Amino acid sequence: MEFVNIIVVSIIGYLIGSISFSYQIAKKIKKIDIRTQGSGNAGATNTLRLLGWGPAITVLLLDASKGIVAVLLSYLVGVEGWIAFIAGLFAIIGHNWPVYYGFRGGKGVATTIGVFAILVFIPALISGIVAILTIAISRYVSLGSLIFMFLTPVLTLIFGDYDTNYIILATIIGLLSLWRHRQNIQRLVKGTESKLGQKKEVTS
Repeated sequence: MEFVNIIVVSIIGYLIGSISFSYQIAKKIKKIDIRTQGSGNAGATNTLRLLGWGPAITVLLLDASKGIVAVLLSYLVGVEGWIAFIAGLFAIIGHNWPVYYGFRGGKGVATTIGVFAILVFIPALISGIVAILTIAISRYVSLGSLIFMFLTPVLTLIFGDYDTNYIILATIIGLLSLWRHRQNIQRLVKGTESKLGQKKEVTS
């Protein structure tokens, strides 16, 4: 039965995560495919650079809600604990490789925030504060995102009140994000990474 639950919540999480709000909003507002503009990433940061704060905040909230909804729906079908974390993991995978959009998506940061906020709230809250301060000081969104992804699993381990599977899954999510941000890491090292507030021109 546990195996069946894992399959069910994985499919639910993946299909929810595959909804690309940045793609839909960019199409509606500018008639563009956001994946061919700016950084090419289907997420809130690229939305900010191309469309401004309003659409970017909307995308951030909607993408985060995908992680929240995936976990809550797993609760509704009677699944709890670390298996609910699987639903969140697959929502992130869906965001990164969406079945509805040719498997070309974003990097999963906002969706991860939603998942962590539900399942490991205190570690995520502390990590989020550190990440926001990092972004405010450095103006590198990618750096703040990487710190959030690294610090949350570490704090989940330090707090010690969480199931071992929570720590393992949080670490897997963090490592997945590090891999998705590998080009950002290279640009950070070279000093060529775009900073918060830098606009990108929309091309036809």
